[in-house]
Amino acid sequence: MAIVCQKLPDACQHGLVPAPRRRATITSVAEAAGVATSTVSRAFSNPGRVNHVTREHVLAVAERLGYSPNPTAQALESGRTNTVALVVPDITNPYFSGVVKGAERAAAEARLTLVIGDAQENPVHEERLVRRLGAAVDGFVLTASRMPDEALQRASELNRIVLVNRASPGLTSVVADFASGTGQIVAHLASHGHRSFVFLGGPAESWSGARRWAGLHAAAAEHGLEATRFGPYTPTTASGPAAADAVLTTRATAVVAHNDVLAIGVLQRLAERGVRVPEQLSVVGFDDVFGADFCHPPLTTLAERTTEAGARAVEALAALTRPGATPTGEDAPVRVLPTQLVVRASSGPAPT
Repeated sequence: MAIVCQKLPDACQHGLVPAPRRRATITSVAEAAGVATSTVSRAFSNPGRVNHVTREHVLAVAERLGYSPNPTAQALESGRTNTVALVVPDITNPYFSGVVKGAERAAAEARLTLVIGDAQENPVHEERLVRRLGAAVDGFVLTASRMPDEALQRASELNRIVLVNRASPGLTSVVADFASGTGQIVAHLASHGHRSFVFLGGPAESWSGARRWAGLHAAAAEHGLEATRFGPYTPTTASGPAAADAVLTTRATAVVAHNDVLAIGVLQRLAERGVRVPEQLSVVGFDDVFGADFCHPPLTTLAERTTEAGARAVEALAALTRPGATPTGEDAPVRVLPTQLVVRASSGPAPT
């Protein structure tokens, strides 16, 4: 406003600049809705104690007036902040964009505020982040958590936790069906005559990475393929050159990367070295991230339902934060979401 008045002094002096609209209060909402202020308060902080029709009427009036409850006051009254945190290992990894999208959608439907934290692929930093945010949120969705089980148990004693792409005893989790998915990958390679492949492993702390390798190794034994694991590699394109060079020292005719980002880095390095894909080497990734079909050649990859995983995790966390919710125990639910192999041009018949 000060800048406007400097440029338009006459308008300011004559009152032509409109005053800011007064913020709606709980009292004004109650008057407009014809209910008590306590009813408005409960409609937001404890909806189970308000008739459904009344609550919808109050929320509609509040939206029309532009009212939203003071989060600090609401937290003091209810003991809840109506805020949940989503923590990811690497915010630049496109895999997590789907999780964020689904989590945000579910949070909005539950009238929760979602905050996002970046653990920087570091289990120590992740645990400190969870501890630091603990008092400010009602719970956490930890995606592909790098923390060991003991650290997750410590964190769950202080706040509600739901896991995505990770499972741990006593904690609710949403995971991909890696057993079926890795079987699809190996069956695809076997059908093209491949007799061996290299798996480029991701971070040593990656729960999903361990499950991917276990599934690939078991499926390879079933199909009579030789499977070798290299790594660990940081799951970034920058790790692609070293990973690709290592594969080229073997006689493997196919490579399966920990994730699509690493696989794209491998494709770039193979192109630099004049290795034709898939004629000389087939390349497969995990996740089906945005851009997997833009690289050259388009990447064959195992698609996961990341958006659904984010949404289901927040829904589970919202249920845990409701008054009277029963804490999870040893029988905490694990939701397994289907996976599907998306076949593109980066994989094909083994060279003869």
